[in-house]
Amino acid sequence: MSQTPPFELTDKLLNWFTTQGRTSLPWRGAPCGARDPYQVWLAEIMLQQTTVAAVIPYFETFMSKWPDVKALAAADTDAVMQAWAGLGYYARARNMLKCARAVAGDRQGAFPHSEADLLALPGIGPYTAAAIAAIAFNGDAAPVDGNVIRVLTRLYAISDVMPTNNAVVGGFAAAMLPKGHSGDFAEALMDLGATVCKPKNPKCDACPWTEDCAALAQGDPTAYPRKAPKKIKPTRTGWMYWIERSDGSVLLERRPERGLLGGMMGFPSSEWDERRLSAQDAIAQAPIATDWRALDGVVRHTFTHFHLELRVLKACDNTALAGGAWHARGDLAELGLPTVMHKVRKLVNALE
Repeated sequence: MSQTPPFELTDKLLNWFTTQGRTSLPWRGAPCGARDPYQVWLAEIMLQQTTVAAVIPYFETFMSKWPDVKALAAADTDAVMQAWAGLGYYARARNMLKCARAVAGDRQGAFPHSEADLLALPGIGPYTAAAIAAIAFNGDAAPVDGNVIRVLTRLYAISDVMPTNNAVVGGFAAAMLPKGHSGDFAEALMDLGATVCKPKNPKCDACPWTEDCAALAQGDPTAYPRKAPKKIKPTRTGWMYWIERSDGSVLLERRPERGLLGGMMGFPSSEWDERRLSAQDAIAQAPIATDWRALDGVVRHTFTHFHLELRVLKACDNTALAGGAWHARGDLAELGLPTVMHKVRKLVNALE
């Protein structure tokens, strides 16, 4: 375990951050500069289980359309969901809108400063509350994300299994927290993990803590963090119903608000589970009674907790569904559909 006093470690980290921190992130101000709470919140919501590279274009789109929390709160739900499409984890988008409306309505557009008050808002958990409190307001908070876990478990050779014992890492981070500079400290730890202390092939010679790192002294930084064995993801299956009208338009419907891809537009489908329905059984459950044809090929997609395999039944029929909407086949590519729906579209186009 590192014997260097916490304040010395913090000084080394902040000095490194001044010259080596990421300056290209659109939601970030200059070191020691003021941060916009709305931008910090928006970025942190988008970054949950998503890479920086994937988030940047979405963040820039949202900022151009809805530059502050009041604008986002007043936005049309469908427009927001369409702008979010492809980023995944759609419950984040629904909770984000609820949060924006709560802040705009109940708090006159001002985000609270304290972790406790931030936690009371929709879609904000312990990490996000700490990140906003620290980065936006320089509050006494030490957010712990995957980068922070990796950096500090290596620095101190923490043998606890992660993320089960994240609180252990939080204690070390809190001990290093510099008064009045918690925003820089939080961002510096994240940057160090993202650019230097990487999961594989860490750049130890570029680290400000090379001389202090207990894991490096042991000879194998990548032995940390210790992780529990990964659970095997189950595979679910299902059928998608491609209903095409005589004029070439295709039927879409809105998925239920609760559940996977909640509130998003997509093609009608069977349940997605592990039963492996036959085509005959899927036809029996189809949304309309008509002549169905099973197409060749399988759409494969992976969600957080399971793999998904989908096959497609196609019908030519003008029957409308309650809550459904017809869209020109050529326009489907431009609609804000979830990624899995675009995979279905591409399969059908490739076969027709």
